[in-house]
Amino acid sequence: MMTAAGKDRFDYAPRVAEALASGGAVVALESTIVAHGFPPPDNLAVGRAMEAAVAETGAVAATIAVLDGRVKIGLGESELARVASDPSLRKASSRDLASLMASGGSGATTVAATAVLAARAGIRVFATGGIGGVHRGATTDVSADLPVLAREPVAVIASGAKIILDLPATLEMLETLGVPVIGWRTDRFPGFYCADVGLGLAQRCDDERALARLVSTHLDLGLGGVLIANPPPPEHALPRDRIEAWLGRALEAAAREGVAGPATTPYLLKFLHRESAGATVACNRALAIDNARLGGRLARALGG
Repeated sequence: MMTAAGKDRFDYAPRVAEALASGGAVVALESTIVAHGFPPPDNLAVGRAMEAAVAETGAVAATIAVLDGRVKIGLGESELARVASDPSLRKASSRDLASLMASGGSGATTVAATAVLAARAGIRVFATGGIGGVHRGATTDVSADLPVLAREPVAVIASGAKIILDLPATLEMLETLGVPVIGWRTDRFPGFYCADVGLGLAQRCDDERALARLVSTHLDLGLGGVLIANPPPPEHALPRDRIEAWLGRALEAAAREGVAGPATTPYLLKFLHRESAGATVACNRALAIDNARLGGRLARALGG
């Protein structure tokens, strides 16, 4: 449980504070997708579009970041522009939050950090692009997103996990951690750009009310979070075999050039963008906005 001192480090945008106080529907959005997910000026446009997609449903968007040691639950226009334009803004996972807050630092929050802060702020729905997971060829290189999902009482809407990961191992790890993975109008696990990566799902929901009942029951039981797998919009989804072919070439190039560690993911994503002539970025944008819209609908169905 967060202490009073911890709560004093949180700044709520007026619209978010009002919605939370009145039991309104609020959707958390991460800021890393704006700071690091797209090149400028597309990144700011995507951030605005995701917030607008939430607003279209009647819910309130709360993009989350840490700025000058303060946790921002909902960003003003100038703050969102800062996140999009400041190259020094670091990518902050859950392990980095205390350091940033104690030192007065600034960071764009990842899935893990956003889920933690959303839960502390009393927000139950969080929409993003895709989650992290188990890296290919590694048994111990696992994203902090997975244990955080298991622990924090938040429903995370994403287009599965990024296809550059070991998706069977990621889905198995989610099962081990007790995280329900619910397909939104699908019984197949999406792989970010791909609607189906050959992995089935045990649970599926086809309407907001059924989804809200399932999510609220899980959260009320204190069982941690829920992952809602929403495939990319059909008009933007890419064929799995084509992505796998591009990814195979990307992995070979990364090995030749000695790319490793944290540099691997951005390298692979840039390679895919180049190989696809921009189709992967267009898909990323479309699915992020679609997930934000679904987040608003779920938040409304949950009753706030």
